[in-house]
Amino acid sequence: MEDSAGRRVVVGVSHAQSNLAPLRRAAAEARSGGCELWAVLAWEPPGGGPGHGGLSGPPQSAEFRRSAGEQLLDALDAAFGSAGPDVPVRPLTVRGPAGRVLVEVAARDDDLLVVGRGPRRWHRALWPSVSRYCLAHASCAVLAVPPSPLERELGTVRRSITWRLPLDARELTGPVPRSTGRENTT
Repeated sequence: MEDSAGRRVVVGVSHAQSNLAPLRRAAAEARSGGCELWAVLAWEPPGGGPGHGGLSGPPQSAEFRRSAGEQLLDALDAAFGSAGPDVPVRPLTVRGPAGRVLVEVAARDDDLLVVGRGPRRWHRALWPSVSRYCLAHASCAVLAVPPSPLERELGTVRRSITWRLPLDARELTGPVPRSTGRENTT
């Protein structure tokens, strides 16, 4: 990874909507400090690639790399639109686990690493927290940004819709008896 001479704000990017707040905050930090913004999306092929039991050879790796690049540009567009963030941006896709990649990119003492706040408890049981990894291993300052209140509210709506879908599917296949034993027969 090539270094530039000026100070940098490195931000971890994911394809999740909850990543917009850290991207915008990183741009604001870069703008106020006269820094370059490095937007980093870490990617891994399914199964971890060769040597990890995965089936991702060179042709598939190229496809995953291309897809990661598209996801990064889509995230930047969703956060800033066509106007951009008003700071120099270096989009970067790197193969590897997100936490390790971000710590390696933001390796200079004067860097600022901006990450989204870690996942909820039930999510943490399945996937390690990138923000916790970065806070524990980074050699530079780390800013963990929580999702905006609107993004948090939208996440609640999406979860309630997702949890309701199996009930809707049963309703489509036929009526479900909903007897409570206290029906009023007047």
